[in-house]
Amino acid sequence: MKNFVREYKQKGLIKEEKIGFDQIIKHLNRAKKDLRVAKANLKIDSEAAYNYAYLSMLRAGRGLMFSYGIRPVDGEQHKTVVAFCEVVLSPKFSDLVKHFDRMRKKRNRFTYDEPGLLVTESETKRAFEDAMKFTGEVSKFIADTNPQKELL
Repeated sequence: MKNFVREYKQKGLIKEEKIGFDQIIKHLNRAKKDLRVAKANLKIDSEAAYNYAYLSMLRAGRGLMFSYGIRPVDGEQHKTVVAFCEVVLSPKFSDLVKHFDRMRKKRNRFTYDEPGLLVTESETKRAFEDAMKFTGEVSKFIADTNPQKELL
């Protein structure tokens, strides 16, 4: 963790900052709302559902970073959040974090490079399921490491 912070600060990708627990809670609550939006769109629009599943993971990951007093900065914020999650979360989360990163790349492609890129129904369902697991586990991790704080 210390090496990550040192390296990413030197690269100008993160900064240490006192971040109120209210900001962490706002990110986690928004992540949960993003999951509801993703679920509502599963049968309507795979791309929208996939995007909101991804956003729930991103917001949960940002909440995790904030819980350590770290904020991503500059142009690689999403990639930095994924890298931070990989460093902080235990190896049992490895598959979820890897899927988070694949989702980040695919979302970037269909948002910026290849509008109309096919997002299949099965991809979207898996994205939603993994986003639910990831967001729930990150919320639990934050609560466990900050037992004096009330998350909801």
